Amino acid sequence: MPVVGVEPQWTPHSGYHWHGDSRRFFEGWYFRLTLPEVGQSFAFMYSIDDPGGQTALSGGAAQILGPDDRYLYCPFPDVNGFWAWSHRLGLGHWTTEPIQETPRYLTPESFHQQITRGYQVTSTHHQGCLKDDQTGAIARWDYQIQPRYGWGPGPQRPTAGWLSYLPIFEPGWQVLMAHGWASGWVDWQGHRYTFEAAPAYSEKNWGGAFPQKWFWIQANCFTEYPDLTLTAAGGKRQVFSQTETVGLIGLHHQGRFIDLSSLNAQLCWQVSPWGSWQMIAQNHRYRIVLQGTTEREPAPVRVPTRKGLQWHCWDTTRGQLTLQLWQQKNLAPKKLLLEAKTNLAGLEVGGLGWTDPWHHPEAP
Repeated sequence: MPVVGVEPQWTPHSGYHWHGDSRRFFEGWYFRLTLPEVGQSFAFMYSIDDPGGQTALSGGAAQILGPDDRYLYCPFPDVNGFWAWSHRLGLGHWTTEPIQETPRYLTPESFHQQITRGYQVTSTHHQGCLKDDQTGAIARWDYQIQPRYGWGPGPQRPTAGWLSYLPIFEPGWQVLMAHGWASGWVDWQGHRYTFEAAPAYSEKNWGGAFPQKWFWIQANCFTEYPDLTLTAAGGKRQVFSQTETVGLIGLHHQGRFIDLSSLNAQLCWQVSPWGSWQMIAQNHRYRIVLQGTTEREPAPVRVPTRKGLQWHCWDTTRGQLTLQLWQQKNLAPKKLLLEAKTNLAGLEVGGLGWTDPWHHPEAP
């Protein structure tokens, strides 16, 4: 049972960001569980839109990308069934009938007894039960989480830098837990998966809309390197009335954290509308080379936009990824420190403008 109030790997922006104002607002959370023994993943995605209940977009939703990238969707149109902690990670949403009390964190036992459709999650525990009314798909789960890496060594860092504390970027982004171990069970369509020390990951977004265009790479299930975790992304985001292209690669391994971003490194990438992700980041000390591929059909996923949840994202949790970490001097690779591969990488593209491959920097 999780200990309420304890945050083993506290990261900036872990708490809920809405402050009660009426501007267009969403917050979304992503929790991934990888099961290497069966070669499958579960990606749980939760969101709340205009939580004040003042617009036609107000409401919440839960999505799951399950085994073989099968999809489950469960809307929660009543914002009154949502709760979240403002000072640390904790949230939940469920149908309010026949429950009469104010939505809040429940003990796991009380949740099982009272909640027939909903979820709750903290930094150390995750449980829920959902049904997709259109497909009839049903999922139930309950597992404990032992965080290993947050974002950065020692004092935890904001993923998008210190400017993420200012409301000038759309959206905000934070890796909450780059790596952890999960133990428990997931029941998917009547098939129960039980696991011990399975790789787990979590992140979040918040603001007025997702980037205009983005890609994302995530993996923390490398057979030869059980504590290696990688998150990479690139996107066109809004800064005041302008847009800028930014990217990042973050790597944790054996207590080391390497963070190469548009703020401190040279980045380039070539990402196809679907099927290929190539990215290189380097500074005076390190060079990271990523090559992601998939022949699987993309799984469409809903993401928040200024017009509410839309099918503007394509995913797989069963992508192939090769990672190389080089030590270098004066931007010339000198020594290969690490080479790792996985066939359980999360690969994603989203937004608009994906008719052609995305090259960065763009040709003059």
